[in-house]
Amino acid sequence: MTTPAVLPHVDAVVSALTGAGLVVYLGGAPSGVSPTASTPYVVLYPEPGRAEVASLADNRTNYSAVIQLTCVGLTAEAAMSVSDRAVAALSVVLAVAGRTSWRPEPLDGQPVQRDDDVVPPCFYAASRYRLRSIPQ
Repeated sequence: MTTPAVLPHVDAVVSALTGAGLVVYLGGAPSGVSPTASTPYVVLYPEPGRAEVASLADNRTNYSAVIQLTCVGLTAEAAMSVSDRAVAALSVVLAVAGRTSWRPEPLDGQPVQRDDDVVPPCFYAASRYRLRSIPQ
């Protein structure tokens, strides 16, 4: 029995988002990348997650983690549009190899905000989801 890991779960989120036509980065956008009118994007910030007890025998095979999606666009409308597309993409059960997963559970988010620390200024909206899975 293997301990569940974060990477297959993050890969499943990336697959769902890219399948919806979104550009996705992990841990931050690459240096020099900023959103354009035609290419807004999503940045994923996953926590490592944790193996949880699955039985009284202390089998730690269940998995739980939180992942933040930061949707970035040139305008507030673009950031909200990316957020809407991400919400729709994550409204399904994710395919995680060797595991049975739940649909990502929306937890909370932040209002759209303007970032004047980058050139050109852009807008972003963050939301967090709980990921859960058990062995198949």
